Amino acid sequence: MDPVSLSTLLTAAALAGWVDAVVGGGGLLLLPALLVAVPGVPVATALGTNKVAAIFGTSTAAVTYARRTRVDWAVAGPAAGLAVLTAGLGAALAGAVPGGVYRPVVLVVLVAVAVFVLARPSLGVVAAPQRRTPVRVVVAVGVAGLGIALYDGLIGPGTGTFLVLAFTAVLGSDFVHASAMAKVVNAGTNLGALVVFGLTGHVWWALGAAMAVCNVAGAVVGARMALRRGAGFVRVVLLVVVLALVARLGYDQWLAG
Repeated sequence: MDPVSLSTLLTAAALAGWVDAVVGGGGLLLLPALLVAVPGVPVATALGTNKVAAIFGTSTAAVTYARRTRVDWAVAGPAAGLAVLTAGLGAALAGAVPGGVYRPVVLVVLVAVAVFVLARPSLGVVAAPQRRTPVRVVVAVGVAGLGIALYDGLIGPGTGTFLVLAFTAVLGSDFVHASAMAKVVNAGTNLGALVVFGLTGHVWWALGAAMAVCNVAGAVVGARMALRRGAGFVRVVLLVVVLALVARLGYDQWLAG
């Protein structure tokens, strides 16, 4: 890889770590960067290499959140445990997904996320603890640990964003506490997927390690900013990231090439 492509990729890894720590979705920056920087790389290998950086970044962000705010371990713990297994299953099936499939799927989901957040301006800005019932806890664990975790292993980008939205919509968490739980679960999904990608030879370890260093640096800065500035800041970043990614993926899908 030439120095310009490598430096661009490492910069993308740092930005992805920041975005992931604040609201999730860093993979939607880093995975396309990998595919562009290394033309012809198999999608499974790009996903696996991305997971090396992602697991260090999300784990660092999870520790930062846990030290500075309350994590709902009754939800995050079981969901993360399920996520390791479910994301591993998704990763085992990832090689069967054609390279052109992931972009339209992610695009549709992101548009739905943007509409949902814009239509509900109070979502995640103020916590609604009365919504956290035993039934909703079970639903949240299932959605995060099964549905979203399977998506992460199979396709990947946007997982953190979907986790944050799930916890705010289902449990009534504010964005900061939802982000804290999302990082714990996302660390589990990354671990499960990375194990499978590694065992099947779909990881470039040296490149992944270099990206991990930059991803961790971005994650530390992002997590501290989110905790310092609060839920309103996280909501703004969420909308900016989602709308920017919709524009980028839409351009790639219909206008590029």
